[in-house]
Amino acid sequence: MSSPNRIAANRANAQLSTGPKTPEGKQKSSQNAIRHGLTGQLVIVVLPNEDPDVYQAHLQSFVNEYHPSGASETNLVQILIDTSWRLHRAASIEASLLNNSDDSHHDQCKGLANLSMHTQRLCRQYQKALTQLRELQQTRKAQEQIDLDQLYDITEMYKADGYTYDGAEDGFVFSKAQITANIHARNRQRLGIRALQHRYANIS
Repeated sequence: MSSPNRIAANRANAQLSTGPKTPEGKQKSSQNAIRHGLTGQLVIVVLPNEDPDVYQAHLQSFVNEYHPSGASETNLVQILIDTSWRLHRAASIEASLLNNSDDSHHDQCKGLANLSMHTQRLCRQYQKALTQLRELQQTRKAQEQIDLDQLYDITEMYKADGYTYDGAEDGFVFSKAQITANIHARNRQRLGIRALQHRYANIS
C-alpha cells in the first residue's frame, strides 16, 4: 500500500507534468489519439501497438452499413465503432492471458475475471447503442416516407394545374435520387392498383 506521503507526491508530480518533451515521446503520444473520420473528434481509441489504417477500415465498414444521418445517429454509430474495436482488443488480451505461461494460475484467473467484467460492460454498451440507433433510424425513415409522399402529392397537384412546385421552399429537403425513387415506387403502386381494378372488372 502507498503511504500518504507517497500519494501526495504522486499527485503533485501529476500536476507538474505537461506531457512528453522529446520528439520521440511526442510522436509516441500522438499515436495514442486519432482524429475520427466520422465525427472529427480527437479521442484516444487506437493504442500505439494498433494500426490506425485498420481502425479506419473498421470505421468505414460501419458507416457503409448504417449510413448515419444527423448528429444523434452519427454519435450512436461512433459508439458502435469504438465499442466493437475495444471488444476485438479484449479478445486479443484474453488470448494473450491464456497463452502466457509466465503468469501464476491466480494472476491468470484474476486477469480473466477482470477482463470478463470489462467485456460484459462493453457488450451492454454496444447493444444499447444498437437498439437506440435502430429505433432512431426507423422513426426517421418513416417520417421521410411521409414527407416524400406528401411532396409527391403536392407536386402532382401543381402539375395538373400546369404549374411547377419547388418543395425546397416549403422545407422539403431530399436528394434527386430519393425523389426519383419515390416517384417510381408510387407509379408502380398506381399501376398495380389499376391492374387489380381491371382484373376485377373483367371478372364481374
